[in-house]
Amino acid sequence: MQWWCAAQGVPWSWTWRPYPGVWLFIALLALGYWVLLRRAGPPPADPERLSRRGRKASFVAGVLLLWIALDWPVGALGSGYLASLHMVQFVLISLAAPPLLLYGIPPEALRGLEKRTIPAIVWRVLTHPVVAIAIYNATVVATHWPALVDTAMPSQLGSLAIDLAWWSAGLIYWWPVVVPVPERRFPYPAKIGYLILNTVLNTAPYAFLVFGELPFYATYELAPPIGSISVREDQEIAGLIMKLGGGAVFWTAIGTLFLRWYRAEGRPATAG
Repeated sequence: MQWWCAAQGVPWSWTWRPYPGVWLFIALLALGYWVLLRRAGPPPADPERLSRRGRKASFVAGVLLLWIALDWPVGALGSGYLASLHMVQFVLISLAAPPLLLYGIPPEALRGLEKRTIPAIVWRVLTHPVVAIAIYNATVVATHWPALVDTAMPSQLGSLAIDLAWWSAGLIYWWPVVVPVPERRFPYPAKIGYLILNTVLNTAPYAFLVFGELPFYATYELAPPIGSISVREDQEIAGLIMKLGGGAVFWTAIGTLFLRWYRAEGRPATAG
């Protein structure tokens, strides 16, 4: 039995397959969240007026997106059959799920977590916007490099390592935008510029996939075919998913920040 999705090189079957490692990962996330909430105690007044129930819904949504990306059939197809589904995994794991997970954790729980794990100064450096965006984009380039993908994907540990690298880089990248811990001055205009910058940086790997003349990944070039889609078309679709799917996440976040900025700026005038 496979415990994590990885490239197998056998013809694809729509017969359901269990992946216990994925289930364990999701269960541990849920358990960790429950422990954080218990240790945090009753919620204080939330400056953003977001109820504990709303935060729970956000966290659950993030967990569900991770589960979809990692488990059968998306996880299995993306790991060894279709580069386009592999890119769907990337968008869900590194861009869509992390902000929902982070937003779902109350600030008081995050402060307690920070104190019990790594030193605050280390976490402050890792989540500094300049460092965070550098870590994220370095991870994107490394985990889409053909030699690394073709070496890692046939192994369950290699596939797991790529998934965890995406998720960890996503958490670090979104931390300055979503989380007020550690406290630092990062106003709305700076957050918006931070996100817009990454939409520009995201163009290079997208162009690499869409405009390349030959297939880059032996894993997907040599995989048993699924349907009538060619390997080259699959790679082009993967690039479009990276650009359009990632752009949808970024611009949704940018729009949300604009709305909050507008409300924050208008609140004093309304009160007066």
